[in-house]
Amino acid sequence: MSLARTRFVICMLSGTALVTGGVGFIGSHLCKRLAAAGLAVHSASRREHPGEPYVKHWKVDLSDFDSVNGLITRIRPDYVFHLASHVMGSPDISHVLPTFHGNLQTTVNLLTAVARVGCKRFVTTGSFVEPANEAGDVMPSSPYAVAKWSSTAYCKLFREFYKVPVATARVFMVYGPGQQDSTKLVPYTIQSVLKGEPPQISSGRRLLDWVYVEDVAEGLLRLALAPNAEGQTVDIGSGALIATSDLVTKICRIAGNGVQPLLGALPDRPMEPSSIADVAASHRLIGWSPSVSLDEGLRRTFESYRLSAAEGRRDPAHPRNGTS
Repeated sequence: MSLARTRFVICMLSGTALVTGGVGFIGSHLCKRLAAAGLAVHSASRREHPGEPYVKHWKVDLSDFDSVNGLITRIRPDYVFHLASHVMGSPDISHVLPTFHGNLQTTVNLLTAVARVGCKRFVTTGSFVEPANEAGDVMPSSPYAVAKWSSTAYCKLFREFYKVPVATARVFMVYGPGQQDSTKLVPYTIQSVLKGEPPQISSGRRLLDWVYVEDVAEGLLRLALAPNAEGQTVDIGSGALIATSDLVTKICRIAGNGVQPLLGALPDRPMEPSSIADVAASHRLIGWSPSVSLDEGLRRTFESYRLSAAEGRRDPAHPRNGTS
């Protein structure tokens, strides 16, 4: 049976969706997908944004409860997708407060506001770096991991006691056109090779599960709609691991200009976790499987950055520049 036949069909929808972090990398792709499905889409973040024809953007400090409560009360979303986050995996102490305010405090504020007015589904994003819920001492690998771990616990609390219909997407390593943070591995590597400079990476031994951003957007939508997903944590990944060195080498081969990575130029971070998505379980629960292979996704991503560089554009993500 083909992949297309195993997925349930999403018909045109009605209702309102709120995407926090909607002007970010994953959020911008998700907003476009939600609008294509027929939803009235709102996005919220601290940043000013001119918006798109299919999105109403709100500049809101999500760490301020009164602001969050006012927004939720005003638009009364049927679906909430909480993507806003301070995404830095480093254990440096400088990330403690930003991850607390940006990841945990924002989650609690949104859950509290939504509990007062209700919604059809509250989708939050977990992470594969969260500590496993096992007996004994647990050692998170970073402030980001702690914040995500704590957010997941609050989501369980709000579902159990306050009946917020929470579902969690455990999102793996996302890549694709429009990733604005040039410190992330894929955009950094692409931009380096386009300049003819060898990308400097660590030993490259870490194994990671990479998933294309448009597949992530589709998975989040399906998680919001699947009737049996409330209270579940669903993996959004590829179901395959690749060493960092092999991923970077693939990008260098796509570039075809002879540039090779400098392995070991940077130190490995301590305690970095490695995990693989259970995509078979994701398909059973929400009818989703990734559809874009790593090779194809990297080719699309490289071409997006190459075209942006050729045309002198700073940000290949901008919708007016032809991508997300």
